Amino acid sequence: MGVRETALQALQETLEGLAQAAVATPPTVAERNSDEPEEVPGGGLVILRDGDPGEPTILLSPTTYCYEHQAELEVWVQGATAAARDALLDQVLGLIPALIAADPTLGMAVDYTELREPVLESERFPGAANLKVARVPVILSYDTTSPLT
Repeated sequence: MGVRETALQALQETLEGLAQAAVATPPTVAERNSDEPEEVPGGGLVILRDGDPGEPTILLSPTTYCYEHQAELEVWVQGATAAARDALLDQVLGLIPALIAADPTLGMAVDYTELREPVLESERFPGAANLKVARVPVILSYDTTSPLT
């Protein structure tokens, strides 16, 4: 398995720790790159998107490609009121930094993991409680000897 895939799988495994969160209803972590949800569980839903590895910095002798890969977390919540959605989204977003801080190297899969500010969106569906989505950039810093891995 290549370095990029190892990094993304390590992040997915780290996120699965949300199921053990000490909250009444922990968020569900979907399979990586899942379709947008038709239903959102009561505790919220987190989807990891592979994102973009971007242009690497290239070091010579030996040739090393240094990436700042920007993956993305989609955090979906649903609630009957704006206040309920805001509170649940804040709760789920508050759980993620502790998981990353516990092991920012994701078990040595990356040099470092950094969370960035979320972009918030609201979704409206007729006949259903409104959804709120946060898109959280996650920077995975890693080096590899090939741009294909």
